[in-house]
Amino acid sequence: MDALEVFKNRISVREYSDRRIEKQVLEEIAGAGHLAATARNEQPWEFVIVTDREKIKELAGITDHGKFMSGAAASIVVFCKDTKYYLEDGSAATENILLAAAALGVASCWIAGDKKEYGAKIAKAIGAPEGMKLISIISLGYAKITPAPCQKRPLEDMLHWEKY
Repeated sequence: MDALEVFKNRISVREYSDRRIEKQVLEEIAGAGHLAATARNEQPWEFVIVTDREKIKELAGITDHGKFMSGAAASIVVFCKDTKYYLEDGSAATENILLAAAALGVASCWIAGDKKEYGAKIAKAIGAPEGMKLISIISLGYAKITPAPCQKRPLEDMLHWEKY
């Protein structure tokens, strides 16, 4: 799929079928994360792919707004080392993962991580080393129901030339 088409058509999906995602597809999706833009080329991210259904349910239960993840075929947990631009770098990696999933026909949803009270619990459940920052948890699966795309504000309402 053309990159611009992916940008236009990617949506957040919270209901997944029982279909599994092949390991190669998951590696390709995570691989897109490691290609993200990064401040000072620090590449502070670490990705944990979770496919065990019980572990996914455990992670879903820890989150506040990610309970739907319990039906996902996989999750990618994005952590970053505590660098000056960890949040920007980790968010760029997360967006790449979401877009790669869409390009490969895999539905996804970004579940917040940074500044969430449950961050330490997620890190412990995954076995992340101390000091790692939880950026996001990305649920992945094949859509059971594809929701209608959200209406976006018209570009002309937010685009400014030369000054605000």
